[in-house]
Amino acid sequence: MIRVIKPEGFGNIQLEDAPIPEINDRQVLVRTERTLISRGSELFRRYISEEALPHSIMGYSLTGTIEQVGADVAGYQVGQRVMAAAPHAQYVVGDTDSTRGHLVPLPDDVSFEAGTFLLLSTEATAWAASSGAQAGDTIVILGQGVVGSLMLQILRGYNPARIITVDGLPLRCQLSEELGADVVIDASEEDPVEAVQRLTDGNGADLVVDCVGGHAGVKSFDQAQDMVRRGGTLQLIALYQGEPLPLHSSKIMHKRLVAGILVDEPLSQTAFQALEKIRTGKIQTDRMITHRFPYKQAKEAFDFLWNTPGEALAVLLVWR
Repeated sequence: MIRVIKPEGFGNIQLEDAPIPEINDRQVLVRTERTLISRGSELFRRYISEEALPHSIMGYSLTGTIEQVGADVAGYQVGQRVMAAAPHAQYVVGDTDSTRGHLVPLPDDVSFEAGTFLLLSTEATAWAASSGAQAGDTIVILGQGVVGSLMLQILRGYNPARIITVDGLPLRCQLSEELGADVVIDASEEDPVEAVQRLTDGNGADLVVDCVGGHAGVKSFDQAQDMVRRGGTLQLIALYQGEPLPLHSSKIMHKRLVAGILVDEPLSQTAFQALEKIRTGKIQTDRMITHRFPYKQAKEAFDFLWNTPGEALAVLLVWR
């Protein structure tokens, strides 16, 4: 089988031939249909790394069909369509013991392409539940990549007074408006802090969700602290900024800071809530997909995401 690897060297994405993995009695073997490349972790943790990385962390949003079932597996069968948290490869192992939603059956009315969003949608559902969002809130979401776009669509379900999104790339700003943002701030044209303060009569937002990963996340986190009202909440989701984030006591005083997921519900349960959002169109995966690459062009797909961030949102690899 073919799989994606990352040997030593910046941007050194390659394909290699490897044996089809063997499964134990509690695992299933999945033949891949589609995988989603996550710009955040896969670029800013994998692609830019100078060191060689294990294949096991090269990707985590995969859909396919079960081809083999372990002797002690219950609830799964050969031919079943599933989402698996697994790396980019033609065949992967699905672990049925996980409580983190790493293997989830796909209903017939959820496509393989839509299913690749399930893991991130599950996490976004848990992030939203951890945010403390309330009906009537003014919410600001910084960053409209895949994660920021998912947070926009999920937080819509909390009946906020309005959602303000911020990004510096025109395509993402356009898609954000199409996906339901009430106000979109193009950070390349105006200062987002001044814009949020103007839109909230100088009070700031009830909730600011920072989804700006990578190097730009340092400035974003600094700005986010100036956007939150007194008594409001700043939720940090983004990772891989590459350096410590600035936390100003004078700015964060009398405000809440939430990092990531704080709910106790197992992600395996949250996954079914997220799946229903995808199935019913509350998460519009089709509108988020901008490009598809054959798996043999995996290197080109990663390079495209890195070199032309303004031209893409969700990018899929097609395996068959």
